[in-house]
Amino acid sequence: MSEGLNYTFLIDTFFIALSGVPITLLVTIVALLIALPLGFLLALTRINQVPVLNWFSRIYVSFVRGTPIIIQIFIVYASVPLILSLFFEKYNININVYNINPIWYAFIVFSFSTTAILIEVFRSALSTVNKGQLEAAQSVGLSNFQAYRRIVIPQALVVALPNICTATVNLIKATSLGYAMSLQEITLKAKVAANVGYNYVEAYIDIFLVYIILCSLVEYGFKIYEKRLRRYKYVSA
Repeated sequence: MSEGLNYTFLIDTFFIALSGVPITLLVTIVALLIALPLGFLLALTRINQVPVLNWFSRIYVSFVRGTPIIIQIFIVYASVPLILSLFFEKYNININVYNINPIWYAFIVFSFSTTAILIEVFRSALSTVNKGQLEAAQSVGLSNFQAYRRIVIPQALVVALPNICTATVNLIKATSLGYAMSLQEITLKAKVAANVGYNYVEAYIDIFLVYIILCSLVEYGFKIYEKRLRRYKYVSA
């Protein structure tokens, strides 16, 4: 067994790991597109104390916080095919559920997890907006929708954006667990390449570098957007 790092493998596998970035970004974007509106709406149920939905949101957030995401992956990856199989058999639908692309399970798991995180992010951000501003908007004839869109949401977004950035970065890192579903993302591609010559140290270095670059670029993008939103920041008298 040769000593030291295999630099040729290190360089080659870096680009193999890099080829998994599109799948990682696709899962991240789809999860956010689902989680952002759902998280915001469920946060409103917490703020406005909507009876049943407020209770549901509390249990939902507690469940996600109290369970590791890898367990959520195993539950979804095991239970969804079973449920679909029973459903298809009942209605004589000829579809093999075990041939479904694992990316669909990834969309479910990561949307489910991220929504719970964003509920608390939006709840705390909305709580910082003075209720008097909403009442003032309504007094000049704006509907609730218009008041939220023009006044409340821009101000809440200023507060929420750093936490949304953190949630997004954590989501990107969490997609590395997609290997448990055979998802062809960064981690799985690098580990498969390492299996041939047992170059796992080099593979993990490549995974580390790809995630560092990707997460740093995402954080930089959020910082630029945060600067643009600062004009909406409310300064109390």
